[in-house]
Amino acid sequence: MNEQASTYRVAIKWGIFLGLFSIVYSLFLFLTGNIGQSWTSILSIVISIGGLVLAMREFRTLNGGYMSFGEGTTVGTVTGLISGLLSVAFSWFYMTIIDTNVMANMAEKTREALEKQGSFSDEQIDQQMEMMERFQTPGMLLGIGLISALIGSVIIALIVAAFMRKEKPSLFE
Repeated sequence: MNEQASTYRVAIKWGIFLGLFSIVYSLFLFLTGNIGQSWTSILSIVISIGGLVLAMREFRTLNGGYMSFGEGTTVGTVTGLISGLLSVAFSWFYMTIIDTNVMANMAEKTREALEKQGSFSDEQIDQQMEMMERFQTPGMLLGIGLISALIGSVIIALIVAAFMRKEKPSLFE
């Protein structure tokens, strides 16, 4: 009798791989000053999807070519959570220890973009900047990052698992 592959072992392995890749990607963004650009968020989602696909593909292969929707969702969610934890922890460390000016630079770029649009008064821009500063504390960034990792992991895992599932044939069919 074949023993089923462990969803958690595969998820932990791929979560660490994806987390380390995300750290390298984040470091690249920090060093090039591209943190906060819209294209970087899209690329980050594509990287996450790719990591979850690889994790689920390995689990399915180890499981004789089969993976239920629930197994895929578990593998994807745990993979994404581990990756998210590593990535958020690194970003928090980088912004609070290595380069404490990252958030100030992002705020300045945001202010410049709002002023360039010309559709906001100085008062409105000041209000938006004040609101942004409230959410840029290290604790808030850590909390928001972890919640985003959780929600994003679940959503991406559900979608990828729906496409990658392959149920075992029933004995009664």
